[in-house]
Amino acid sequence: MTEQTSTPVQETTSGRLIYGCMGLGGTWSDEPHDITDVETAAEAVEAAMDVGVTLFDHADIYRNGKSETVFGEVLAATPGLRERIQLQTKCGIRLNERGLETYYDLSSDAIIERVNGSLERLRTDYVDILLLHRPDPLMDPAEVAAAVGKLMAEGKVRALGVSNMSAAQIEFLQDSLETPVVANQLELSLLKRDWLESTVLVNHPGAADYSFPHGTLEYCARQGIALQAYGALARGHYTGNPPERPTLAESATAHLLSDMARERGTTREAVLLGWLMKHPAGIAPVIGTANPDRIRACAGAARVAQTMTREEWYRLWVTARGSNIP
Repeated sequence: MTEQTSTPVQETTSGRLIYGCMGLGGTWSDEPHDITDVETAAEAVEAAMDVGVTLFDHADIYRNGKSETVFGEVLAATPGLRERIQLQTKCGIRLNERGLETYYDLSSDAIIERVNGSLERLRTDYVDILLLHRPDPLMDPAEVAAAVGKLMAEGKVRALGVSNMSAAQIEFLQDSLETPVVANQLELSLLKRDWLESTVLVNHPGAADYSFPHGTLEYCARQGIALQAYGALARGHYTGNPPERPTLAESATAHLLSDMARERGTTREAVLLGWLMKHPAGIAPVIGTANPDRIRACAGAARVAQTMTREEWYRLWVTARGSNIP
């Protein structure tokens, strides 16, 4: 098993904003993108860099590959941009193939094939981080290690991470790898709170309501595995895209975020992300919106994380859950 040490990738990722490119590239159809999709991507990239983002998150399946394609066109049209940023992409999910709507494939051949496809679409020679998108029950860790080793030897992948994996799954995989797992991307937010509820509901009847694998955050912290949070803006529930019939807790949380933002002279997005970044695990929120204004609204998140009090942090959590903690 490879000993975990801090790497430049981990240091760049931990506690920093990441831009998630799933919203780029137009529709999820097989139809090709158009010029407006490239313009949208360019505006989103510019806005993300304005708020200090240097890591851009992709997956081979996003918009059926069009997210990577339009991003590649932005890179090609902007000399020097590739050297100023880091790219990560994911593989392991197959959509609408062989008569199945979805299945997972972390076989050696599939990993190599999908990475080469991503590099071609992104118009780059390498990705800084490759994430294994979902746990594959048929995964052979030795096969994964062989594929990753080949890609790294060829200079096509510089670091390996995972997504949606528990501590036990990462440890099982790591035993066969010659390179450390540097990141784990999970859905973490004030709306999706399983990761947090599981820490305080140990030995409590309410624990059965949450499926998050207890101990995963602690394992990642001990091993130096950077935590990336997708869905960090809570899908807009509290910041401009509320559900048609919000619950009392959702309405109260939106009002509290507005009050806290007004008191600080910042935005609700910054407070929402700052709450996540306040956690000592060094969570790096992934911003998924393609709206440049909403991207720029995230600018003050790190400052909010530094100034938010313990009482304010707990007040947001308790308000969002709609009841007191045990």
